Parts: sequence; structure tokens; C-alpha cells
Amino acid sequence: MDDLVLAPAWQQCAALREKRITARALLELYLDRVARFNPALNAIIALDAEGALARADAADEAKARGEFWGPLHGLPMTVKESFDFVGLPTTWGKPELAQNIPNRNAAAVQRLLDAGAVIFGKTNVPLLLGDWQSFNEVYGTTNNPWDLSRVPGGSSGGSAAALATGMTGLEIGSDIGASVRNPAHYCGVYGHKPTYGIVPIRGQAVPGIVAPADISVAGPLARSAQDLALALGVLAGPIDFDAAGWRLDLPPAPQRSLADFRVAVMVDDTHCALDDELVSCLQRAVVAAGRAGARVSDGARPDLDLARSHALYIQLLRGVTTARVPPEQAAEFRKAAAALEPDDHSYRATVTRAAVQEHRNWLAAHEERTKMRYKWAAFFDDYDVLLCPTAASAAFVHDQEGDRIDRTILVNGRHENTNDQLFWAGLSGVVYLPSTVAPVGLTTSGLPVGIQIVGRHLGDLTTIRFAELLAAEIGGFEVPPGYG
Repeated sequence: MDDLVLAPAWQQCAALREKRITARALLELYLDRVARFNPALNAIIALDAEGALARADAADEAKARGEFWGPLHGLPMTVKESFDFVGLPTTWGKPELAQNIPNRNAAAVQRLLDAGAVIFGKTNVPLLLGDWQSFNEVYGTTNNPWDLSRVPGGSSGGSAAALATGMTGLEIGSDIGASVRNPAHYCGVYGHKPTYGIVPIRGQAVPGIVAPADISVAGPLARSAQDLALALGVLAGPIDFDAAGWRLDLPPAPQRSLADFRVAVMVDDTHCALDDELVSCLQRAVVAAGRAGARVSDGARPDLDLARSHALYIQLLRGVTTARVPPEQAAEFRKAAAALEPDDHSYRATVTRAAVQEHRNWLAAHEERTKMRYKWAAFFDDYDVLLCPTAASAAFVHDQEGDRIDRTILVNGRHENTNDQLFWAGLSGVVYLPSTVAPVGLTTSGLPVGIQIVGRHLGDLTTIRFAELLAAEIGGFEVPPGYG
């Protein structure tokens, strides 16, 4: 039955609906794979097998009575550790939160449960979700299933590794700096960063925080593009104050084939050196789309300064990620910022200034960002999607030494700053646009590569549709060796 647990979630839901398998039997298959594969991967770091088995039995009993809980009725799945799930800890990798057991589910988790999902565990993250790899003092290190010496990505690294190895049916992650997108790329699965604000992130925060953060979104990871659409249909929509009067109606994708798409392509930029093996994979995917009839342009760009866009992203991103540091750390930031030379534009200097920026500076940056959003809207009048990289390379070797801000990765044999990759994260992130990552093959070294598909505001179903149609041309998810 390994073929079923490695199949897309929508196929598993169909098997459950048609009574070809029970929810309990499917969950037991997943739990068996967790016992077999998770010790080497450390992707799933908290389990509630007893509670999940009871819910699976309840799902089967409901089905026998003719009750239908929703489109995920009986589907076993896990969620990223940072999402509150009653009964299991939410630590964000912080030892002092090891006993933080929430008494209320995150809004997105509750929507998954209301749709019938059987949530049986949580997946690993880096400390405070702040890395492109997934390790912390509470749960240890998660490995990439394609090569255990390499990272699975972060911060939704456990999510992607669990999906790639058939240890879960569906996942939900969060993304402010490619935290859904780069794990999907590194592990060879699908991920979707939704349009900002359409999926509620209440309950995906450290204790005491309820306000949503700028740029940050929650979105699904899966083994097919169709699963992304299925999950997004469950997750998206207003909550709390807004739900009284607002409704979300995402426009469907009008395209029926790749030939209906107008495609812009951007596979290089001076801000981030790209590995040749990665670029080759991306180019093969672009060629395949063109061969299928898509109208492809390699030179189309929005009418804005991409260097300035990236600078705004780093300013706004690091304003968010340093906003709630302890007072003593904030004082250190202020001291360091005062000592900076005016012509110091290094990444560390930029982060330091962002950490202590005045609100008027943030407002000015937000105004500039909003004008850029109008430029992107005009661009997407002429193009349906923009194809670009997700990261600078395929998954890199574990590196937990020193300060993350100073680490490097190898790109074409040269050491490049890891933070350069944030250019590809921020391209869509700073302007709130949706972005889907789809697997497009393997490097000559045998590591997966994902392509990033960016679309217009609220064009989520269009980017997902492109990923679905592209898979029909070049293939989609592949099972890592040894997990089939």
C-alpha cells in the first residue's frame, strides 16, 4: 500500500470517499512509515497517535452513517511545529517553550480539522523559524531525504521532508523568507505562498502574539499541484472581525493548457549567483513550456528597480523579524546602528538599521512598496506568470556553525553568502504576490530542483494551474531513492 501513501492527497481522499480504504487503515500505513523512516530524517518531532487513531475511527463511523465532514474527510496529515494544535507543544525551537501546550488550535489548523483532516503530528523547524535549514535545541536536526548530509530547507523543513518520504498526506507551513518555498524546492515537493492575508495566521505565533506580521503568510505543501488547490480551498478566507461581512472569491484560472499562458522568465540576477546545475534544470522546464505552446519572454520585467525592491524587502523583513526581540537585544541593535559608517551597506549593517528604524521610515518604505505593487499589477496585465528560481542552488550541506548571517553556501564551487538567496524570496514576498514552487527535475548530482511561479495579486489558482499543467509535460513529484 506504499503506492497509496505516496500518492497525492486528492487521490487518497477519493479512496477514502469511495471506501477503498478506511481512515484508520490509512493512518496506520502512515504511522508505520514514520516508525521506519523518521529516525534517520527527524522530520516529524511530535506525535499524537492515540488521539489520531480515535479521530480516524470517528471519521469511519461518521462515513458509515452517511456523514461527510468535508473535502479532507479521514485524510492523515501533519502540521508545522509553529502552528498551535491542542495536545502537542508549540515551541518554535525554543527550549523555554518546551512545555507550551496550547489550549486552542491555530485558525488554519482548525480549518483543516473542520474539513475532516486527521492530524497526527507536527514537523520540525529552525529556532524561531529563522533559517534555511531546520534544527533546534528542542528537537535536533532534520535531514534531507535525497541526501542525509544536506538540509531539507527551512523553516518548513520537516514539512517538506515528511511529504517527500510519504510520512504525511498534506502539510501546512508558513513563509516570510521562502519558508514554504525553499523546503519544497530542496525536497522535491510542491509549495504555495498565498497572496498576503488570504490564509489566517492566528495561532501561528509565539505565546501572547495575535497581530499578523507584515509579509508573513501560511500556505500548503503537497505532492501535487492539485493538492495545493484542494488545501487552499480549505484554508483561505476571512476570520474574526472580517468574517462578518467579507468574503473571498479567488478567480479561477482561465487557462486550459500551457498554450494559453503568457510566460515571463527571469533565471538570473546580479543580486544572487546561481548554480549552473540549477539553472540547467530551470531552463529545461522553460523549454518544455515553450514546446507545449506557452508564449515565453526571457526579457520581460516589471517597470521598477529590482535592486530597490530587494532593499525594501530586507528593510521590511528585518523590521518584522527583529521587532519583538528582548529590550536588552534592542539596545544592542541601537548601539550597533549608531556605530555604523554611513557608507556601510553590508547585509549586517542593513539588518541592524532595519531593526531600529523609526515608524516614519517604515511608512515611507510601505508607500514605496505600494507603488511597486501597482507596477506589478501592470506587468501582469501583459503576462500571466513569472518563472524564476527559488534559491541559489539545490540543497546544501548542513552548516550549523557560527551566526547564520555570516554563513555561506557553495555555488559553482565558490562560497556565496547564504542571505543573497533572499532576493528570490523577496521578489514576490515584499509585494504580497502569490508564488507556487513546483519540482522540475534533478541536478546531475541527483538533487531536486523547484521552479518558482509568481502571479498577480489573488492569482493563486493561476500559478497553481501552471504548476499542474507543467507536471503533465515534464513530470512532477518524484519519490526519493529508498522510500518507494
